[in-house]
Amino acid sequence: MTNTQNEIIKIEKACQIAASVLRQMIKATKAGMSTKELDDYGYELIKSHNAKSAPIEMYQFPGATCICINHEVAHGIPSSQKIIQDGDLVNIDVSVELDGYYGDNGCSFVVGEDTKNHNEIINCSKKILKHAIKIIKPGLKISEFGKFLENETIKSGFKPIRNLVGHGIGKKLHQHPLEIPCFYDPENKDTFKEGMTVAIETFISNGSELAHLSQDDWTLTTKNNGYTAQHEHTLLVNKNGCRILTQNNGI
Repeated sequence: MTNTQNEIIKIEKACQIAASVLRQMIKATKAGMSTKELDDYGYELIKSHNAKSAPIEMYQFPGATCICINHEVAHGIPSSQKIIQDGDLVNIDVSVELDGYYGDNGCSFVVGEDTKNHNEIINCSKKILKHAIKIIKPGLKISEFGKFLENETIKSGFKPIRNLVGHGIGKKLHQHPLEIPCFYDPENKDTFKEGMTVAIETFISNGSELAHLSQDDWTLTTKNNGYTAQHEHTLLVNKNGCRILTQNNGI
């Protein structure tokens, strides 16, 4: 789905808020705090911009943001029982709605000292996302984009998660193209088009290639106690390639 210039301006405003909230939440994350405390902080930041939490608005998610720790992959529910420890691998995913338009971004990072060598997979995820963004242009097949991500992931010694994908974004949190995989899907016939806004994500694992739904019906985890890094930007596809709308999140 492509956007008018006026719609792009509104989407970019939502993206700037999402990016600012993510950056501030990362900076505030400390060992000893609960993921509920961190989410509450994010919720207040979102409200301070007169925006709304997209997961709450769209899906009645039990948290303003998604926060995962260690073996959790995505959609982690913030909880007062989940205490962040030094050396933990943490992922924060922030998506917001502002005046009917959406922005989305996410980041994996280590809290404190990297005692478990998580930075290897984190840095790989960031590098692959950066290189993938450079190849996006109008007319590029989404299947070829996914093939590039998968090849780069495997060359780096990791695996893509095959049941989580990026997506189109704009007037909805998830809109056409509904699936932008970080792996090769030859059945995906969509292409990137000028004026399209998309949320591009890496899901890079050192274990399982599938994420499994937990008993809480939200949180996705790996079954083999592996770790996954995710990094996400919202982009505007333009005639020269693309522009990152969540650039100021700092990842």
